[in-house]
Amino acid sequence: MRTTAPLPVLLLLLAGVPAARPAPPTCYSRLRALSREITQDFQLLQTLGPSEPCVRYLPRLYLDIHNYCVLDKLRDFVASSQCQKVAQVDSLKEKARKLYTIMNSFCRRDLVFLSDDCNALEYPIPVTTVLPYHQH
Repeated sequence: MRTTAPLPVLLLLLAGVPAARPAPPTCYSRLRALSREITQDFQLLQTLGPSEPCVRYLPRLYLDIHNYCVLDKLRDFVASSQCQKVAQVDSLKEKARKLYTIMNSFCRRDLVFLSDDCNALEYPIPVTTVLPYHQH
């Protein structure tokens, strides 16, 4: 006796297992990603310095979302009047405004400030990589 599978089961088998959906970003992961993106964009903008002289007068923009002073830093950067009508700066200011809004409104409860060292945002400690000691 020959049995046949119902059509819907057969279609599911032919379609394969549906791909797993990645977890939606959390408020915290969104903050980290956006702060990294802004910091990288600012560093890139600094390389354009000679073509846009006003860039050297912008407030420094190193972001640490765990430092309470970052809120003031973002406000100062968005309010700065340097480089008006420079597309890259306008885009960066818009991202900074978005990050400030997310930090101050949507993610306020998800964020823990570990520091209030405003100087650390002006002169960040360079990241160094320590290579592990290999025994011979």
